[in-house]
Amino acid sequence: MADPLLFNPRTYDPAHFDPETRRLLRATVDWFEDRGKRKLIEDYRSRAWLADFLAFSAKEGLFATFLTPSSAADGHQDKRWDTARIAALNEIFGFYGLDYWYAWQVTILGLGPVWQSDNAAARTRAAELLSQGEVFAFGLSEKAHGADIYSTDMLLEPDGDGGFRASGSKYYIGNGNAAGLVSVFGRRTDVEGPDGYVFFAADSRHPAYHLVKNVVDSSKYVSEFRLDNYPVAAADILHTGRAAFDAALNTVNVGKFNLCTGAIGICEHAMYEAVTHAQNRILYGRPVTAFPHVRRELTDAYVRLIGMKLFSDRAVDYFRSAGPDDRRYLLFNPMTKMKVTTEGEKVIDLMWDVIAAKGFEKDTYFAQAATEIRGLPKLEGTVHVNLALILKFMGNHLLNPAEYAPVPTRLDAADDTFLFRQGPARGLGAIRFHDWRAAYDTYAQVPNVARFREQADALCEFVTTAAPDEEQSRDLDLLLAVGQLFALVVHGQLILEQAHLTGLDEDLLDELFAVLVRDFSAHAVELHGKDSATADQQRWALGAVRRPVIDDARSTRVWERVEALAGTYEMAP
Repeated sequence: MADPLLFNPRTYDPAHFDPETRRLLRATVDWFEDRGKRKLIEDYRSRAWLADFLAFSAKEGLFATFLTPSSAADGHQDKRWDTARIAALNEIFGFYGLDYWYAWQVTILGLGPVWQSDNAAARTRAAELLSQGEVFAFGLSEKAHGADIYSTDMLLEPDGDGGFRASGSKYYIGNGNAAGLVSVFGRRTDVEGPDGYVFFAADSRHPAYHLVKNVVDSSKYVSEFRLDNYPVAAADILHTGRAAFDAALNTVNVGKFNLCTGAIGICEHAMYEAVTHAQNRILYGRPVTAFPHVRRELTDAYVRLIGMKLFSDRAVDYFRSAGPDDRRYLLFNPMTKMKVTTEGEKVIDLMWDVIAAKGFEKDTYFAQAATEIRGLPKLEGTVHVNLALILKFMGNHLLNPAEYAPVPTRLDAADDTFLFRQGPARGLGAIRFHDWRAAYDTYAQVPNVARFREQADALCEFVTTAAPDEEQSRDLDLLLAVGQLFALVVHGQLILEQAHLTGLDEDLLDELFAVLVRDFSAHAVELHGKDSATADQQRWALGAVRRPVIDDARSTRVWERVEALAGTYEMAP
């Protein structure tokens, strides 16, 4: 019997969506299943460009339906920007291969500056290109500067006729080989400072656009391209000045969220393979799954994966309910990017420890999953960058709650218009949050939730009595250890909120929080060992270490759910 908490192509029916969304999601699953595992792996190994997949998307209107906001949809009732169904498609793409997800993801990034722009002609052009099945690209990062947009060397010289000539190169730009529209960030040569920033639309087929190479050895086309005296007309300008800078950051706010559900899909497919293999493999006369350490590792992997899904599903609600007076999503966004994707790495590693050499075999999905899962924590900002961002919210989140109306589950067929009018990308330290304790109070009777709550309360004590001083605040190594502790509290909060909304089995929740208790203890020990940790901080760290509440019967019941995954899904050959 299929596990209702995991995506399974054999039983998948997204009945909670409208009919056209449901049809497109199911058609996408069927396209991959009809293609078969052998072809999927062959394309991955041979680094084939995704022409067949993009042809399917164009024929079905997949990207156009999911990525055209209703304001640009020309009355097409099924077109909207709906984070819930975007997340569902991310999971499907991750399940079948990150190459497919990547072409979609960088299309989302390329569209971000366009949908934020007041340039009606550019918006109309983008909608037309989407309807024709084109992909998009986001020309932000550069070889010498990475994503340091303050230092861009893409230069625009005025041409005397109200336009510009753009010259410079961009590096690590997905879809740069095929994009019908590339949103390119640069700066004017005749204006100093932030007023000189420009976002403009370029066409990869223009003769002044030079494709240099694919910088990775993959079906993903992660390009380096160069513009030489590229003509930029007034009609091509998307944003100027500070608005261009804000458009860059706000686009990443939208795009980085997609990494979490991509990671979930990867882990789900890999888990079916891993559990089935371990259950069927006989070692010393017993199934591999008879060994206690194997059961623990697979159970830990399973509950971590369930936690990833719960957190991400709940974060969707905050994205969709966001507005000028509710920007809580700006914390939950880097959390999905950093925390959920690193959890994905742990899930894969736990399963790989069990299946060992099987994880290298060329006829498995797992072999590519083990490689691709590494990329997600490193895209759209590293773990360190996102942890540093998360820390900006710690004081207000832990100690200074505000009143908000409850945020409901958001699966309605609505357009998430605020994501394209987020406004200035600043003021993060002033954002307030609802009281995180309420979610924990709801499950105070669950032993390991209560145990983890002790650690969360201890972190509040740390912030008020042993927080890093001014000198330590410049020690990013120490701060990142603190960030990991805070991230766990936020992770647990949204997991509990979603568990309450969905009626999650308390055995699963208890087992998951046993893992989180161990994680918090490990990060506390890491903080204790930091070079600059004070004596008070060291004492606090050891005092925050807890042992999870052990319940063999509970662990056995959760293990039985994991064991039942064996044989429930294998991709068609």
